[in-house]
Amino acid sequence: MHGKLILVIGPTGSGKSVLLAYLHKQMLELVFPISCTTRTMRPGEIAGEKYYFINKEEFEQRENRGDFLEWAVYGGNYYGTLKSEILPAIELGKTVVREVEVQGARQIQKLLPKEKLKVLFIDAGSWEQLEKRVRARAPITEVELLARRKRYEDETTFMVEADRVVDNLDGGLEQAKKDFVAAIQKLAE
Repeated sequence: MHGKLILVIGPTGSGKSVLLAYLHKQMLELVFPISCTTRTMRPGEIAGEKYYFINKEEFEQRENRGDFLEWAVYGGNYYGTLKSEILPAIELGKTVVREVEVQGARQIQKLLPKEKLKVLFIDAGSWEQLEKRVRARAPITEVELLARRKRYEDETTFMVEADRVVDNLDGGLEQAKKDFVAAIQKLAE
């Protein structure tokens, strides 16, 4: 068995977190790396569960040492994936699944050979459909909404580069969950 990294990409509101949480329960053999962030811990979060919460200075030091496989700035905070969370698992023949932004995916594409890297894109339909989801989740300013629309337009251009695309359209979550697990299984082969 050859180790692989499967990147999960999709616009905000496409359901990545819901699908990944479902996948986590269905395929226990997968590796889900922990990310680093400089953002403040939110209520209910546990350090070291989904994120390592570090300050900006430590993040920059680690970036300068080359510790990150990819990193990005989003909403004024740094987010990054440590090489130590992914590369050893791949070398052991495991499949690692990681949600990343397009910016991070492009960084990783430069570092890993194509046979060890697969991309799965979550398509949730048009901007109008996603805008409804985003507005339903939490209050959002028009400025933030415009920024998310620009990101959506950038992110959807990446869909043509994906090895697999899973549709998660309104009302189709249960089918999307099944399709997502099937796509991950296929990409892990």
